[in-house]
Amino acid sequence: MLTTNLLLASLLPLIQAEETVLGVFIFHRHGDRTTKSYAPTTLTDLGYVQVHESGSFYRDRYVSSDASSKIYGLSTDVVKTSQLNVEAPVDTVLQNSASGFLQGLYPPVGATLGTQKLGNGSEVETPLGGYQLIPVNSLASASSSANSENTAWLQGSSGCGNAIVSSNNYFFSEPYLAKLNSTADFYRSIQPVVNGTFTSATNTFKNAYSVYDFVHVSVIHNQSSSIPSDDLLTQETLFQLQTLADVHEFNLAYNESDSIRAIAGSTLAAQIVENLNATITGNSKVPVAIQFGAYASFLSFFGLAQLPKVSENFTGVVDYASSMTFELVTNATVSNTSYPSVDDISVRFLFSNGSASENQLTAYPLFGQSEAVLPWKTFTEQMDKFAIGSQVTWCSKCGNSTGVCASADATTSGSPTSASPTSSPSGGGISKAVAGVIGAFVTLAVIFGLEALIMLVAGLRLVSKKRLSAGQVAEGASSPMAKA
Repeated sequence: MLTTNLLLASLLPLIQAEETVLGVFIFHRHGDRTTKSYAPTTLTDLGYVQVHESGSFYRDRYVSSDASSKIYGLSTDVVKTSQLNVEAPVDTVLQNSASGFLQGLYPPVGATLGTQKLGNGSEVETPLGGYQLIPVNSLASASSSANSENTAWLQGSSGCGNAIVSSNNYFFSEPYLAKLNSTADFYRSIQPVVNGTFTSATNTFKNAYSVYDFVHVSVIHNQSSSIPSDDLLTQETLFQLQTLADVHEFNLAYNESDSIRAIAGSTLAAQIVENLNATITGNSKVPVAIQFGAYASFLSFFGLAQLPKVSENFTGVVDYASSMTFELVTNATVSNTSYPSVDDISVRFLFSNGSASENQLTAYPLFGQSEAVLPWKTFTEQMDKFAIGSQVTWCSKCGNSTGVCASADATTSGSPTSASPTSSPSGGGISKAVAGVIGAFVTLAVIFGLEALIMLVAGLRLVSKKRLSAGQVAEGASSPMAKA
């Protein structure tokens, strides 16, 4: 007995040192969708598969009984909706992507768990093999558009005046004008492919993402025989289209000397802190927050968090079903009677370019730090430098004075976030009401290039798109991220 006790005592430090995941915040892009050149844009079967498989991956990581990083206290098989906070803008592609993801996270439970006994002694079985209903909360964009994925420039939905001006300024910058001129011949060379959808005036670098989206969808979902002049679409040409779209979109989403351009990343940062903060203050009562949003929110946040310093691939548009995850972790003892103090809690950032089921979820250091796991205090201090989490602050930064901003109390403090987990979450990160106003998941503002969306009837039957090269983001990788 003495020997056994001594053995247990020697193992105790190891047991206590085992990492526990207290909660997570997942920001996820929608799955493969139809081209934006022809509305309405819809989630494709391929996109449905992508987000479902991503949900299954996260189930294996966080939810199932044998999960590799089981979240403390999280229900394993039958979902407890009170433990989840799932949100997506009012958009059919994003809402359906969220639903598909949740089906993978909590799949049907079968007849045994999906059967309920009634008071009269009879039993009722849940339809569809125990299909679990999980609500997705709606976040309206500032433009109140029900289909923001139908527009090429998601930035316009932010409603932030100064962000619109900032993004528009890119179109007058020397780098943009130089790229516009240097690529003119390249775009002219593929005009036969896009005739009927883009004119010679709109088939330019000004509409780099729209042109890329149109061509890429066609290549992925159509036989080459149905693509006009398909011989022009060599691998080199497709890669060039992808690279130019990368440059175009990153510069509209982020500018190091003009932070307001990254309004999407700033509001997202406040959402991240608010949700993680709520997990801590609630002792992991709501340990999982999942939000679906647009690719430009990724780009804005990447820039603000200094991730391009880790790899230049963080300057490319993320692929469909990409996700970034923030894990709250601790090595302290966690039980019903013992919850770690904030000094014992850290945050790990992970990212997968494309569905995490196919592309490795990898940890990366944020804010120019050397470590991938940061103390909670360090994490929130860094996020607070650029997070915008109150209506007053947002109105002030955006220069807006009408609508909801007309009634904002100018004397109210505009503190971006509250890093202290002892404070109320509503006093820190962005509230649900504010999120509905500022469109946290759609990006800053640019309305140039809208003419590319008013398309004539085309000869192509285009249904969806997926990125060209599924190169995983990693330091030193040579190929840029595939397009969204």
